[in-house]
Amino acid sequence: MKPKHLSKELDVADFVQVIENLTRINIRLPSIEKLSFTALSVLHTLTHNSPMRLTELTATEQVTQSAITQIVIKLERDGLVERRSDPHDGRAVLVHITPQGANVIDSRRLERIGRIAGFADHLTPEERQAIADAIPALRRLVEIAGEA
Repeated sequence: MKPKHLSKELDVADFVQVIENLTRINIRLPSIEKLSFTALSVLHTLTHNSPMRLTELTATEQVTQSAITQIVIKLERDGLVERRSDPHDGRAVLVHITPQGANVIDSRRLERIGRIAGFADHLTPEERQAIADAIPALRRLVEIAGEA
């Protein structure tokens, strides 16, 4: 007989709802930096894939070319990104995250770590362990989604 916690199948609908709720909480945690969700998403994307062309950012952020241009102009004005000519194609512009832009993302992550750690303090040891045990599978899910 399988232990109860191993016999339960993944309820994808329930999983998606929990992830949506956690994402909403994570996004709304207070922060010193008051940037739009899309601007923060651009910075997050650039922390992993800098530099990127504006057309690539348009696709990853799922906004129009004019919207991404306006966001990048504002982020550049705030010193969070830089636009430079593509050395391989003089017609194209590459967007680079600046150290100040990376610091915004790092400080938000540290703030979230502190807040979520406070929430996790209210979980039982078994609940904390269950989350810890799920992290490798969640990482793998992110990898699979990134490859799709």
